[in-house]
Amino acid sequence: MGFEKFGWVPYLSQTRVAKFVDFLQEGKVYGTKCKECGALQFPPRAHCLRCLSSNFEWSHLSGNCTLITYTKVDATPAAFKEQAPYILGLAELTEGPKVFGWIDKSVAEDHISLGMKMRLRTIRLSNGNWTYVLTELGTT
Repeated sequence: MGFEKFGWVPYLSQTRVAKFVDFLQEGKVYGTKCKECGALQFPPRAHCLRCLSSNFEWSHLSGNCTLITYTKVDATPAAFKEQAPYILGLAELTEGPKVFGWIDKSVAEDHISLGMKMRLRTIRLSNGNWTYVLTELGTT
């Protein structure tokens, strides 16, 4: 149904937000916007975190964001052993939602700083699945 192509470890075989992976494959970042209360969410949700409604629409996001915090992971869960060490970041998208994700290995660790402007971009993983990473603003 599409969602099995997301991330290093598949989470669900099907979901209401499976179209998310289609967008990633097109190089686009989308969230969900609740039609009841207007809450914008990323990653997409099948139910609103604010009002629990399942009435949502897809909302295109710029991918532009600001790094709030980050951490380097050396001791990893077994599923991510091949990727270690890696850096995870929490950033706030221009449109408001916060996103937690991998900081692309192209970003030098000593160059990462709180408040730096970043961009969320889509990538295809070595296992053929799709995900998103945080990169420096201006890199493709």
